[in-house]
Amino acid sequence: MPDRFPLHLDPLGETLEAEAGVELQDLLFPHGVEFPCGGAGVCRGCRVRVLAGSVAVTPEMEEAFSPAELADGWRLACCARVEGPLRLEIAQWETPILADYTAFRIEPADGLGIAIDLGTTTLVAQLLDLKTGEVLGVETALNPQTVHGADVMSRIQFALARPRELTRLIRTELGDMVVRLIRARGAEVRHIVAVGNTVMHHLFCGLDVEPLSHVPFRPQHLGEQVFDAPALGWRVEAPVRFLPPIGSFVGSDVLAGIVAVGMAEGDALVALVDLGTNGEIVVGNRQRMLCASTAAGPAFEAGRIRMGMRAAPGAISHVEARDGALKCGTLGGAPPRGICGSGLVSAVAAGLEAGLILPSGRLADGELSLAPLVSLTQSDIRELQLAKAAIAAGLRILATQWGATLGDLTTLYLAGAFGNYIDLASARRIGLLEVDPELVTPVGNSALRGAKMVLLSPARHASLDALRHGIQHVPLASDARFQETFVACMGL
Repeated sequence: MPDRFPLHLDPLGETLEAEAGVELQDLLFPHGVEFPCGGAGVCRGCRVRVLAGSVAVTPEMEEAFSPAELADGWRLACCARVEGPLRLEIAQWETPILADYTAFRIEPADGLGIAIDLGTTTLVAQLLDLKTGEVLGVETALNPQTVHGADVMSRIQFALARPRELTRLIRTELGDMVVRLIRARGAEVRHIVAVGNTVMHHLFCGLDVEPLSHVPFRPQHLGEQVFDAPALGWRVEAPVRFLPPIGSFVGSDVLAGIVAVGMAEGDALVALVDLGTNGEIVVGNRQRMLCASTAAGPAFEAGRIRMGMRAAPGAISHVEARDGALKCGTLGGAPPRGICGSGLVSAVAAGLEAGLILPSGRLADGELSLAPLVSLTQSDIRELQLAKAAIAAGLRILATQWGATLGDLTTLYLAGAFGNYIDLASARRIGLLEVDPELVTPVGNSALRGAKMVLLSPARHASLDALRHGIQHVPLASDARFQETFVACMGL
């Protein structure tokens, strides 16, 4: 029998038993450690700290960490193996995933239903009473595909080489979530509705993602996909409907968001913005809607940020400039150990106010110290500038194509977890959202809410295809003004 060693995880307080030689990547992913670059050893996103025991230093680790950090025990989990007893401190042990409990009008029916938001990073499913709309259970998880890359383009590249693996992973995980939801319920599940971006739609449905890997990014399948749950390997008898995407990188999660905020029901000009790795934007009203996607990158989730981490205890989440110095607040009041996406926006805004960051984005002193062990580098600032310029430029161009200005917007709905926690004044200060903060309304998980509204209203479901076909998809990459507008939005 191979040697087996204990692996203690702090601050989880959990102990695993691992065989000698097994990769830490396989052991730690189920416990919240992410691998944004897909295990390539280039992003530091999977860093862990060795508190006891030994993990060999690889060339990738020498490239990623300073000698002082290596001496302090920092290692890359994607490049490490178990060779003896270990105690590890893992930085990403808590994953807040937004569910939704908003009340809305329904068409009562018998039985139960399940709504699923299949996100690039996170998954959430809710069990609902179709007669009352009551939420009977919630399951959340990390998307298991994340181990093969944090963003959709990384997943596409992986899927081109191994087309069935990502489909298998996501169907298995969601099937397990469904089983856990219904385990304690005797009533029959009648319907399951899922939403997600276009890449997640294709990967779940087993569709070819090759057309999404290159210009002009025209997928062959944009319609609703329907499956019998047993055919997916799920232990439930119900049809599974994956709602239709709108365009190449604007998915059914955005379509569901449009339903959730009632965008097609009023005459006032509004915008819906989902700030994520693939930023999605809609501008319009019931008469006309324009939508677009823009590659913002993972900066809003603190990806590719040297000391970036998920929103968890110890993450710097808010920064203020006081008397020329920066004062930081952390989630849970824990000692600072990294910075999350909302903290990054707040820190840059505070750095601007204190004169520590110039409007061009250049750091006055080469590095922005936030806490004894946490700082931002010039490359971190540039990552945020690229992300915020992509969103700001996309919003400007859609408003212009609609025949309006940003000043004509009556409401800007901000969707997603990042939009739920971001400081709106800081977002405006750095030029991310170029509207009055009083016009911004965070709407949480609008994708899940819209999926539930479709699930609980056959009339909405019937009108969904007409709504989708009435939305004009604007490919920003082919707009002659996008690059010029993008560059203009890089300043802070």
